Amino acid sequence: MSLDASPRAADRAVPRLWPKGHCFEDFTVGGVYTHHWGRTLLESDNSTFSSLTLSYHPTYLNRPYAKAMGHDDLVVNPMLVFLTVFGMSVEDLSEAGGAFLGVDDLVHHRPVLVGETVTARSTVVAVKDSASRPHQGIVTWRTEGFAEDGDPVITFVRTNLIARRTPVEAP
Repeated sequence: MSLDASPRAADRAVPRLWPKGHCFEDFTVGGVYTHHWGRTLLESDNSTFSSLTLSYHPTYLNRPYAKAMGHDDLVVNPMLVFLTVFGMSVEDLSEAGGAFLGVDDLVHHRPVLVGETVTARSTVVAVKDSASRPHQGIVTWRTEGFAEDGDPVITFVRTNLIARRTPVEAP
């Protein structure tokens, strides 16, 4: 028997789809999603992100300056904190695809310092039909990012179009 005719080769020849994310019908108001294990924001993350986005505020890049401003260490660029927490939520909330409709009520509760680990949790705050897209619905979540000690560091509300398992019949 040649290797090409083995059952293992046959299994490899046909790719299997691995479902990603959730469908509209999976979300209910009040549902809570605790996102994966978190992310430690390193000095290299902060300096690379700040440099690539031309965010040269000295509290992000100059340790003596940050300390002179009353911080214990370098401050992580707040946009990096936002994008990290947002990114942690994607797998559970919107990975299946659908248009991103925006962020509201973004609040940075306190600076995150280099070396801190952030975690995230999202709560479904609204689920509604799309008037123009019967194959999708609109879901809104309130996402919270936390420091290691459990203190909130960021909160925001975001909305996405989310695919339905079954399209709604047009009236």
